[in-house]
Amino acid sequence: MKLYARVAAGLFDLINSSNLAIQPADNTMSNAFEQLSVGQIINGTPFHPTRETIREFCEASLDFNPLHLDDDYMKGSFGKTQFGGIIMHGMNNFGVITKMLTDWLYPHGGIHRRLETRWKSPVKPGDTITPSATITSLKTTQKGRWACLDVIVNNQKGEVVAAGEALVEFPI
Repeated sequence: MKLYARVAAGLFDLINSSNLAIQPADNTMSNAFEQLSVGQIINGTPFHPTRETIREFCEASLDFNPLHLDDDYMKGSFGKTQFGGIIMHGMNNFGVITKMLTDWLYPHGGIHRRLETRWKSPVKPGDTITPSATITSLKTTQKGRWACLDVIVNNQKGEVVAAGEALVEFPI
């Protein structure tokens, strides 16, 4: 709901989205928003981080923090936290959420406008993480049609490893 208030109050300028949305091949863009409902769930694609994918993210992001690379370093204590081995970058969670949103939105002419997340638990090589979102509110303004979503990423045990909120637009 916080993100919705920002839109309604006009606290940030909206980008003219007419050039940003990928136009669908048929007329799905015109009625996609009308088919949404509060409580509707969007499911994302599972991701299976490995030592290799974690290393690749280190290289792509230029973040070579030993948290992500060095098992010996990770045997140490970080205050009260013991990770027991390397962990995936938190931004990978952001990436799987973004993939879920864009896979769902773009075929319908929607645009991913904002995403806020919090990391809840570390993800390790061998885990499987899966994003999902639940529509929490819908609103039409003069500039667009908006949906606010609660987003989560769960691991294979059903534990929440990341949670947050997304704001998406279906341009008028």
